[in-house]
Amino acid sequence: MCEVITIANQKGGVGKTTTAVNLAACLAAAEKKVLLIDFDSQSNATRSLGLRRTKIESNIYHVLMGSKTISEVIQKTDIEFMDIVPSDIALVGIEKSFWANKEGRELILKKKIAEVQGQYDFIIIDSPPALGPLTVNALAAANSVIIPVQCEYYALQGVTQLLNTIKLVKENGINPTLKVRGLLPTMYAAQNNLHKQVLTELREYFDSNLFKKDEEAQGEESLEPYIVIPRNIKLAECPSFGKPIIEYDIKSSGSVAYQDLAQVILRGA
Repeated sequence: MCEVITIANQKGGVGKTTTAVNLAACLAAAEKKVLLIDFDSQSNATRSLGLRRTKIESNIYHVLMGSKTISEVIQKTDIEFMDIVPSDIALVGIEKSFWANKEGRELILKKKIAEVQGQYDFIIIDSPPALGPLTVNALAAANSVIIPVQCEYYALQGVTQLLNTIKLVKENGINPTLKVRGLLPTMYAAQNNLHKQVLTELREYFDSNLFKKDEEAQGEESLEPYIVIPRNIKLAECPSFGKPIIEYDIKSSGSVAYQDLAQVILRGA
C-alpha cells in the first residue's frame, strides 16, 4: 500500500525541500517506487533534481486547475524508481484564481493523486512555507507528516503552530487519520551552543516524536539515538548539481543521516 508523506513547516529555510528530495532518493535507492510532488511555487525540489522549469510544459498547477491529470505531468528523474511532479511559480496565484469559493477545496490534491497511488510505494509531498490552502491540501492528502525543525531560537514556537494546524485538519474531518510521523532536527552544528539548547528542548518536549536510529546504526555520540540532519556543505552543494546527496556524496554526514531516516521510514511502513 502506498504511503503518502507530507514534509511540512510553515517557516521557510528549515530544510523541507532538502528533506523531501533526499528522503525520496534514499527510499528509491532501497528500490521502492517513489513519487516526489513539488507543491511549492519556488520549485526548489524540481531544480534540485536537475529539471528546468522552462523546459517543462505542464506541472502541478495544471493538475490543480484540471487541464491535466497527474499522470500526464509526471517526469522521470535520473534516479531509478523515482519520479517527480514538477512545480511552477503560477501556484502563487492559485488561491485567488481557483480556490476562493470552491467547495471541497481542501481535498483537491488528495483526489488528484488517487489516480496514481497504486503505482508507488511512497508519495512524498514538498509543501510550501505557509499555512494556507496549499499546505492544508498537502496535509489532507497525507497519511503522515514529517516536520523538519531548524535548530534555531523560534523553532519550538513554529512546531506548536503547525501541530495546532494538524489538530484542526483532523478535528474538522479533513483528514481524521493524519499522524505526525516525526520531528526532524535540521542544520545542526554540534559546536553551536544555541543548537545544543534547541535540541535539548526538543528532546524534553517532543522526545516521543523524534526519529530514533535503528539499534545497529547507533553509536557513542551524545546525540544518539536521535536522527539529526547536520549542517553539511555537501548537502548545500548538491542541489546546484541537480543531484540528491546520496548520488553527490554518499559517504557525507548529510547522506548518512538521510539514509538513517529512510531506514526508519521503511521499518515503520
